[in-house]
Amino acid sequence: MADIDTSQGSGNKKHKGGVRSKKMSTRVDLTPMVDLAFLLITFFMLTTQLSKSVAMDLNMPKPPENDEEKQTVKESKVLNLILDKDNKIWYYNGTTVVGLKTTDFSPEGLRDIIYKKQKEVDAKFGKDKDGDTETIVLIKYTKDANYKNLVDVLDEMDITKTKIYSIQDLSDIEQEAVDNGGTVTTFAD
Repeated sequence: MADIDTSQGSGNKKHKGGVRSKKMSTRVDLTPMVDLAFLLITFFMLTTQLSKSVAMDLNMPKPPENDEEKQTVKESKVLNLILDKDNKIWYYNGTTVVGLKTTDFSPEGLRDIIYKKQKEVDAKFGKDKDGDTETIVLIKYTKDANYKNLVDVLDEMDITKTKIYSIQDLSDIEQEAVDNGGTVTTFAD
């Protein structure tokens, strides 16, 4: 609350030589303003969200409950990617583990392989009703792969606009192929 202090000195006394004018000092009470400032700071601290959490949404499919729900996929639409140690990616086409090749995460590596597969699938099957490719990418990883590589591959799915992809477990025959440098010595039943 603001008020004026009029009690200063001897303002009513007469001095020699005439009457002096009263000197008034003002005093402003800042307590309510400080209270309001702290109230506003407290309000904004409690109601403001400093940063929104950024997370990638993953919609994982539900496993089919019976054989009728399983969908058959044309083998020529499938590209398998196996993430391995030292930023190495093994890849092969189709569902038969044969002819594994390696690439890296450079745009001339993995991205070109995905684009090449998309062109093959688009030429053979065309695009879906939304104009997207029908290429299916199966992403698998060895025990030595790191999390960054998985995130990089998911980024490549977004960059190449690959809509159908899945993260799966590595089969025994694929692990054997990776261990043998890309060749399979035994064949699955």
